[in-house]
Amino acid sequence: MNIQVIQVLPKDNFKVYVYFADGRIKLFDVSPLVGKGVFTILEDEDIYYNRCTVLNGTLAWDVSGTFDPTRCIDIDPFTIYNEGIDVSDPL
Repeated sequence: MNIQVIQVLPKDNFKVYVYFADGRIKLFDVSPLVGKGVFTILEDEDIYYNRCTVLNGTLAWDVSGTFDPTRCIDIDPFTIYNEGIDVSDPL
């Protein structure tokens, strides 16, 4: 199964709306990861909100500010797809 993220929308409390190519929308809670290992950087609100993007076909944060897919932190799209909550489009 090809699971590909096409859009992300970060919200308060470290929740992110994640849009998949198959039309599903998931609400994924990043809070259990924040403050741990490479995800410590997400404690910075500017990075959490303004560098949240799609890289490597999944939810990612562009750490370098250059959209270099090798210089980001990301979450496996299968994890998001399986653990995220199905929701309707919030827009």
